[in-house]
Parts: sequence; structure tokens; C-alpha cells
Amino acid sequence: MASNEVWSPTQRHIVVASFLGWMLDAFDFFLVVFVLKRIAGDFGTDVKSITYAIFLTLAMRPVGAFLFGRAADHFGRRPALMASVLLYSGMEFASAFAPSLRAFLVLRAFYGIAMGGEWGVGASLAFESVPIRSRGLVSGLLQAGYPCGYLLASVVFGLLFEHIGWRGMFMVGAAPALLVLYIRSKVPESAAWTASRAEPVTRSLRSALSGHWLLALYAIALMTCFNFFSHGTQDLYPHFLEAQRGFSTGTRSIIAIVYNIGAICGGIAFGTLSSRIGRRKAIAIAAGLSLLVMPFWAYSLTPVALAVAAFVMQFMVQGAWGVVPVHLNELSPEGIRATFPGFVYQLGNLLASYNATLQTTIAENRGGVEHPDFAFAFVVVVGTVAALLVVLSLFGPERRDVRFGPQ
Repeated sequence: MASNEVWSPTQRHIVVASFLGWMLDAFDFFLVVFVLKRIAGDFGTDVKSITYAIFLTLAMRPVGAFLFGRAADHFGRRPALMASVLLYSGMEFASAFAPSLRAFLVLRAFYGIAMGGEWGVGASLAFESVPIRSRGLVSGLLQAGYPCGYLLASVVFGLLFEHIGWRGMFMVGAAPALLVLYIRSKVPESAAWTASRAEPVTRSLRSALSGHWLLALYAIALMTCFNFFSHGTQDLYPHFLEAQRGFSTGTRSIIAIVYNIGAICGGIAFGTLSSRIGRRKAIAIAAGLSLLVMPFWAYSLTPVALAVAAFVMQFMVQGAWGVVPVHLNELSPEGIRATFPGFVYQLGNLLASYNATLQTTIAENRGGVEHPDFAFAFVVVVGTVAALLVVLSLFGPERRDVRFGPQ
């Protein structure tokens, strides 16, 4: 660990549960990006129409962040976390039985609500429970859950897709529901939340954010760029490898596994680094370095070159993201920590939710419907938001190592 402080068994269980909640959440989300073409074929439509499922999932996540966040601020982090995991697992399983495109889109929207609640609640539970000096490391670990989920989806796709099809993959996506048993038996309520129960909880988001509107607007702008940054490099990359580079299922799976390993390493490395050099500097360095590798990541032609470039690219993308959980929790006004980080994060997701459709449109306008130029679309979108992230992070606020709970 980056800290000399020793974690208790309870603290370890809390971090593990929060990590697994986000990892399995991401696993369920990313299953769809590997099978866009097959789902489109089954429903008799095109890939662009299926990307609206991604759009709806991302667009509905702020609703879940608000509902589950407020529930966590009122009734505790633990029950809200369990409810979120159960609901997103259920919606994932139901997606396997969608009889039509319309039904599939509706189910993915409800999945988005359930998914939106997990991140903010799990992060607040973890950061209110671990030592201050460990926050950077824990931030990187928690955010590494996202590429770990993507990695798991890559493995499932590579091993099982040809045997069980896309519907079978969504059935496998119900497995995260078992995490609730672990949370129920091993994870206690946040001590900081318990200590603050005597204080009245704000009943409306408007009053909760009173005096913090500029901070909220800044955080939403920051998270909009962050979500374009991550989804712009992840959601359509497997499809790009198939449609523009012509790689097989096995090759795409291996490349996805490689770049998700890079993402995991980057999140932990920069999250830990942020405790030494500051949250803002760590984000700016990672986002800035991503610009250098972007041409190789988008325009390389061979599987090996793309795998190496994608590894480095995701090291930087998730390196910047590895700072986000702790940065938003430290910036959060006291009393709404389960609501504020998740809500501004998911509002950023809402504003970036059109990313997959946007990139597809840019690619088709550039190369035509038959030969869309996704490499060009990636550089345009991701290059723009990476530059904006450098500026926003360097000129924004920071409250590194602020104490949580009643002062």
C-alpha cells in the first residue's frame, strides 16, 4: 500500500465490495458493445440503431444516481448499494429475453437507472471508511473495477459468445446479484454516515446544493469531458476492430483484454500518484499524455501495433479516471456525499451519452455507410475532450485529504 496505515478486515471488505459492485456493473454494461452487430441482425436493423441502447443506458444513469444517492444519504450506504446491484442484475437478465428492438431499448434504459446508483454510493461508502492517506490508492482501485469489468466482458465474449450467443451473454450478466450476499454478511454501514444521522438530511437537491452551484456546474463540465474521454475510447473500439480492421472474434477479444490490463494499471498508478502530486496535476498529466499516443491508437493497422497502442491509451484514459472517485468525494459538500459525486458524474454521462451515435455519424460522414472511418471519429472526439480535460483539471478546485463526517 501507499500508506503506512494498516487496513482492518472490515475496511478491506468494504473496499472489496465497492470494487466488485463497480466491476460487475461495468461487466454488464460492456457486454453489449461486443455484440452490436449480432443484436442488430436479430432485430433486423442497423448498428447505429442499436447504439441508442448505449445512449439510453448512459442518459438514464443520472436518474439512478439521484434516487439511490438520496436513498443512501437518508437510509444508509449499505442498503442502497444492495438495491442497486440487485436491480441492475435483474435488468441485465431481462435484456436477454427482449422480443424486439423497442423492448430491448426500454430494458436498457431501466438498466441505466439501476447502474447509475452504484458508483456514487459505493465510492462514498469506501472513502468514508478507509484511512485518509489511502484514498488515492483506493480511488485507483475502485476505478480499476471499470476496466476489470470490461476485461471480464472481453473474456466472456471470447470464450462463450460463439456457444451461447448474445442472449446467453446477458443471462450470464445476472451473476452480480450474488454480490448482495457478500455485502449483507461482510459489509457494515459507513461510520461517517452513522455519526451524522443526528443531523437533518436535506430533502431536496436544490437546497442541498445551495451555495455550491458553481462547484456543481464545474463538476458536471469536468465529468462530461471525462465521459466522452472514456466512452469515446471504449464503446465502439471493438466494433472498429471488426468493421474497419476486419479482425476476428478471437483477435478482438485479445486486444480488448490487453488494453483493459493497461487501464487497470493506469487507474491504480495515477490514483496513487495523486496523493503525492495532487488530484488536478495527476489528471492533467494522464490526459495530456493520451494525446501523444492517439494517432497510433487510431491509425495502426496490425493487431500487435493496435494492442500496444491501445494498452498505453487506456493506461492514460483510466489513469485520469483513477483520480475521479476521490476527487469528486473530496469536493462534495458534507451531507450529500452519496448524492453529489454520483449525480454530477452521471449528469456528465447524460451530456456525453450521444457519444456512440455521434462517433458513428462522424465515421459514416467521413467514409460512407459501407466503410465508416471510425479512426477519424475517434481522433476528433477524444482529442478535443482530452485537451479540455487538461485545462479544466488544472484550473479547477481541489480539496485533497479533507476530512469526512462531522468536524
